[in-house]
Amino acid sequence: METVFSYEHLHQYTLGTFLAMGCPQDDALLATEVLLRADLRGIDSHGIARLSGYWRLFEAGRINPSAHVRVVHETPSTATVDGDRGLGLVVAPKAMRIAISKAEMVGSGWVSVRNSNHFGIAGYHAMMALEKDMIGWAMTNASALVTPTFSKEKMLGTNPICVAIPAGAEAPFVADFATTTAANGKLEILQRKNAEAPLGWVQDAAGQPTTDANALKKGGALLPLGGDREHGSHKGYALGSIVDIFSAVLSGASYGPWAPPFPAYVPMPENMPGDGLGHFLGAMRIDGFRPASEFKEHMDNWIRRFHAAQPADPTQPVLVPGDPEREMEALRSREGIPLVDAVVADLQALGEKTGLRL
Repeated sequence: METVFSYEHLHQYTLGTFLAMGCPQDDALLATEVLLRADLRGIDSHGIARLSGYWRLFEAGRINPSAHVRVVHETPSTATVDGDRGLGLVVAPKAMRIAISKAEMVGSGWVSVRNSNHFGIAGYHAMMALEKDMIGWAMTNASALVTPTFSKEKMLGTNPICVAIPAGAEAPFVADFATTTAANGKLEILQRKNAEAPLGWVQDAAGQPTTDANALKKGGALLPLGGDREHGSHKGYALGSIVDIFSAVLSGASYGPWAPPFPAYVPMPENMPGDGLGHFLGAMRIDGFRPASEFKEHMDNWIRRFHAAQPADPTQPVLVPGDPEREMEALRSREGIPLVDAVVADLQALGEKTGLRL
């Protein structure tokens, strides 16, 4: 069963929770906007369902609600940012503003972040560049839940990548995807529904394919994009590795199997080589390559031609990356955000700690 809540109602509840955590008003507002943008765009795995997880990290002393986000190294076009154990929901947008500022000055800006936490959907941060006629990039490493191809040991996170590209009259191109066949949050959704996972999403503790949505709790692992070698899992493994290196090895965050786990009850890895989770964010000025108006005109042409591609199934038109999320955002802005009963119960339990009523 589901209950539908208005965006305004969930905004008030989420903001109150971050304020109760000790976040300054501006940071609490930013964290609330980033988190709920996931729900609006239909990415339920990364929205308010994660709120109690952030609270548990705070209780465990792993989140600093009043973090001082600062640049620790920079050149005209690059920077390394220390997130001071802050909410990734706050650290990443602040780092993206630095990337955009550098791009305004020298054409492109690239920021690697260390000592942060889970940053919500990559799309929020990459899309910040769109308002400036820039191409935005965002990626992050994450808890080690994913096996490399041919392995049964968890070494990488779901490690998402987002690239946001502006257009003119058409909606922007926004490709936001995990480098696994499915994000862990989608498994959590299946668990709440007592449903099975499709083959190719997970493997069991012995390294064998399974449809058990609870496989991770039993020693299993998520699979790289592609699922198995015959379907290109080595490419998903490579993509996840690139994100891990750019986000963490480059910044000084912990990488690979040492990435801090999101569940607060999971012990921190021993001998961690860096500080916290890492992100990588970038902004590129279009007019560093060609006039922005000219580029956006051609992006419109590109998008229209792909939308007009002949579909294999007449009932399913060809989509451009970003279409489903944009349509869902419009729908949920009007009609509200549905939450399954398990998430509602979790938020109600959180409210007992914060004194807030859902």
